[in-house]
Amino acid sequence: MCAPEENVGSYFATTRAVFVHAVEAAADHLKSDGLLASVAFAAILVAGCVTPPKDSPQLKPLSAEALGLGDTSAPQVAEGWWHAYGDPQLNDLIERTLSKNPSLSEALARIRAAQAQVQAATAESRPGITLEGQEQRQRYPEKFIYPPPFAGGIYWQGAVLANLSWDLDFWGRQASLIRQAQAETLATRLDAVAAHQAIAGTLAEVYADLNRADALADIAARAESQRLRILDITRKRVAAGLDTDIELRDAEGAVPQARYARLQAQANAELAVHRLAALAGEGSGTYLNIHRPQVNLEAALPIPDRLPADLLGRRPDVLAARARVEAATQGRTAAKAAFYPDVNLSAFAGFEAIGLGNLLQMSDATYSAGPAFSLPLFKSGRLKSRYYAATAAEDETVAAYNDTVVRAVQQVADQLSLLRSQSQQLDQVRATLAAAEAAYRLAEKRHSAGLSSELPILTAETRVLETRSSYVDVLSAQATSRVALLLYVGGSFDPATLSPHPTSTSVSESPP
Repeated sequence: MCAPEENVGSYFATTRAVFVHAVEAAADHLKSDGLLASVAFAAILVAGCVTPPKDSPQLKPLSAEALGLGDTSAPQVAEGWWHAYGDPQLNDLIERTLSKNPSLSEALARIRAAQAQVQAATAESRPGITLEGQEQRQRYPEKFIYPPPFAGGIYWQGAVLANLSWDLDFWGRQASLIRQAQAETLATRLDAVAAHQAIAGTLAEVYADLNRADALADIAARAESQRLRILDITRKRVAAGLDTDIELRDAEGAVPQARYARLQAQANAELAVHRLAALAGEGSGTYLNIHRPQVNLEAALPIPDRLPADLLGRRPDVLAARARVEAATQGRTAAKAAFYPDVNLSAFAGFEAIGLGNLLQMSDATYSAGPAFSLPLFKSGRLKSRYYAATAAEDETVAAYNDTVVRAVQQVADQLSLLRSQSQQLDQVRATLAAAEAAYRLAEKRHSAGLSSELPILTAETRVLETRSSYVDVLSAQATSRVALLLYVGGSFDPATLSPHPTSTSVSESPP
C-alpha cells in the first residue's frame, strides 16, 4: 500500500490519470516508438512507491485510574505562596531569585529555541518565493539548436526569474512536523514552569535550614554557657569533698561537646547563607545582607491529605513528559508520511534573453507553472530506518512519561506519610518539652525555697535544651515536607494559563 487507507482510491486514480496524460503527451510530441516505450516504462517505475512498515509503538501511557489516584482534587495554591510565612526577607529573596536565576534563564533560552523551531516548521508549509538573476558570456555551438546568427557566436545570456515553490503537504507530513515542534515548545515552556517552582521551593527549604541552624546555634550557645556553670559548681563541690573526680571529668567533657554543637550549627548557618546567595545568582557580597530569618514555620500551606485526582494534570513535569509523547507521536506520523509522494506546486516568471540590451523586454518574458511529484523509489532502507527510529523514540518518551507519573505518585505518597508521622512526632515533642519546662520551674522553686542547690536547676535546664533541639528539628523537617508536597502536587501552577500551541517568540521573564 502506497498511501493512507482513506486516500487509496483517489491516490491511484489521480496517479493513473496524470501518468496516462504524460504518456499521451510524450507520444504526440516525440512520435517515436522507442521513446514512447521509454516514457511508458518510466511511468510504470514512477507509479510504484515504497510501502511503509507496520511497526507500531509497544508502550502506552499510564492512566490516572491505573495509578490509584483519589477522587478529590488538590487545593489551589495562590501564586506567591511563600508570603504565608510572614518573612519580608524570604519574600524578597525568592522574588529576586526568580528574576535572575541562571537555571531559569537557561530554561527561558530553551523556550526561545523551541519557538524558533515552530516558526521554521511553519514556514516550510507556506509558499516560498526566491528571486534569481544571472548574466553569463557564452559561445553557442555552430551545429546545435541555436539558429544563425547565434550559432558559432559569443554573446551575453541573462535571466531574471522569480521562482515559487509550494509543498502542498498532500499526506500531512509538514502538518505533523509543525505539531511536533509545537508540542516540543510546550514541553520546554513546562520545563521553565517546573524550574520556576523548583527554585522557589528549594529557596524556601534552604531558608528553613538557615532558620533551623540559627535556632540550634542559640540552643547550643545556651547549653555551652550552662555546661560551663555546671563545671564551675562541680569544681567547687570536689574541692569541698562533696563530689569525686568522676563527676568533675563528666562536667569537663560536657563543655567541648556543647561547644562542638554550637560551632556545627554556626557553620550550617553560614553554608545556608551561601546556598541562598548562589540560588539568587549572587556572590559573596550578598552574604552579609542575609540576616536571621523571622519566619513562621508553623504557617499552614494548603496541601492535600491524600493522593489528589488531578495530580497528573497539574504537575508541570508530568505535563512536559506528556507533551514530549505527543511530539514523538507526530514525529512518527511525519516519518510514515515520508513514504508517500510529495506533491508540490512550482512556478517561475521573469525574463531570459541573449544580449545585454534585450534583457527585461516584454518580448523576452517567460513563465511556467505546474505540479511537481517526488516519489521515494530507491529510499526504502533509509525511510524504514527513520520510521523505526521514530517508533522507538515514541516508546522511549512513553516510558519516560510512565516513569515520571509513577515517581510523582510515589513522591506525593511519601510526603503525605512523612507529614502524618511528623505531625505525630511534633505532638510528642511538645508534650516532652512541656514536661521538661515544668520540671525546670519546679527545680527553680525548690532552689528559691532553699530546698536544693543550683545543680538540679541546671540539670533540668539541660533536658529542656535537648528537647528544644528535637522540637526545632521536627518543626523544620515538617516545614520542608510541606513545601515539598506543595511542589509535588503542582504548586500554584494552573495549566489553563499555558497555551497548548505557543508560536510567539516572546517569552516572559517570569513564567506563570
